[in-house]
Amino acid sequence: MTPQKCDVLILGAGPSGLAAAQAAVGSGLSIVLVDDNPLPGGQIWRNGPGFPSEAQARSQSLTQHPNLKLHSGTRCVAVHGPQQLLLENAEGAWVQTCQKLIVCSGARELLLPFPGWTLPGVTGAGGLQALIKGGVPVAGQPVVVAGSGPLLLAVAQTARAAGAQVLRVAEQASASTLLTMTSGLWRWPGKLVQAAGLVTAAYRPNSQVVEALGTRQLEAVRIRQGQSEYVLDCKRLACGYGLVPNTELAQALGMALTAEKAIGVDTWQGTSLPHHFAAGECTGIGGCEKALAQGAIAGYAATGQAQQAQALWQERAHWEAFAAHVRQHLQADVHAVKHLLRPDTVVCRCEDVRVAELSARNSWIDAKLHTRCGMGPCQGRICGTAASRLWGWDTPPVRQPLSPVRIGSLLGEPVDTQGR
Repeated sequence: MTPQKCDVLILGAGPSGLAAAQAAVGSGLSIVLVDDNPLPGGQIWRNGPGFPSEAQARSQSLTQHPNLKLHSGTRCVAVHGPQQLLLENAEGAWVQTCQKLIVCSGARELLLPFPGWTLPGVTGAGGLQALIKGGVPVAGQPVVVAGSGPLLLAVAQTARAAGAQVLRVAEQASASTLLTMTSGLWRWPGKLVQAAGLVTAAYRPNSQVVEALGTRQLEAVRIRQGQSEYVLDCKRLACGYGLVPNTELAQALGMALTAEKAIGVDTWQGTSLPHHFAAGECTGIGGCEKALAQGAIAGYAATGQAQQAQALWQERAHWEAFAAHVRQHLQADVHAVKHLLRPDTVVCRCEDVRVAELSARNSWIDAKLHTRCGMGPCQGRICGTAASRLWGWDTPPVRQPLSPVRIGSLLGEPVDTQGR
């Protein structure tokens, strides 16, 4: 397997990755942009039927530069060495080497188990948004959105725009907490206007889903609001408790993480490794504007354009302050969710491992030694993070390969996409 070379490799084509590519491409250096989705944009700018994306315009302008190569539907499956990554797509696999690496691996939803959460029709909040943008019809369907954080209102708006009947947006945070958070948004007037435009009559603070009800699929949800409970019939439940930075690749590379389990970066978006940068949600959850500023700084810094990078430091600080403000007031109440668990509640969906099997264990390693928890296709990304929040266990250690991969890719064999 002959390695392919480039000057700058950018992993992830969400807002931060696209911003990094736009900043870097003008340098004239060879840029490779890799993303595991079929089209650029990430979750925030996900392309789909009826959902024109900001990513389309940005990616089209990028592809006009001969020094940039975009690989969609491609993922990093292993680290081969310093600045050497094994990449795989439908056509085959190759080792990509680079002089500079920018990790823009984004984030995933924090999914916490509760009774009935494995019923068909129950998804993460962002999961429902992705399904709708991907063309799944929801017109006329009664939908409940629940959990904690600003994503809930965005998901509800996406569902309404697609014709769904949003019956309830159940936010864990209290009304007083939300008032305090909102009153502080005067420093970001655009966000205040945005929040006002997303507010719906279905929004209820101090509320959470207690149980998803149904036999073969979701039929209703039980909601607790304050001290009272009620049941709403619905076809879909989108439940999310915030986001978790994707740091598996960073850990495999040896990058240092912060106390919040995000990739640690300096003022240039540089990581603990020389010539390695990171930007976007993988460095801490903060939204699209923060990701764009960080991505551009990383792109400029990686290509030696220091002055352009410094010019964006104030903008980055502005949006990092916004992220800190939201984080201070809208944190998922994991303790409240833990109280909902029953002995038969599934924690590991891949291997059907339940609370009763895990309650007797004292660590993630102990759980894996005595159950099959974390041994399914997600490799502990969902259940491991949930267990860490619910029982205080250390985050599962990263092992390679980073995702399911063809044996031929690991062996360096060519892949015949025609099946011959």
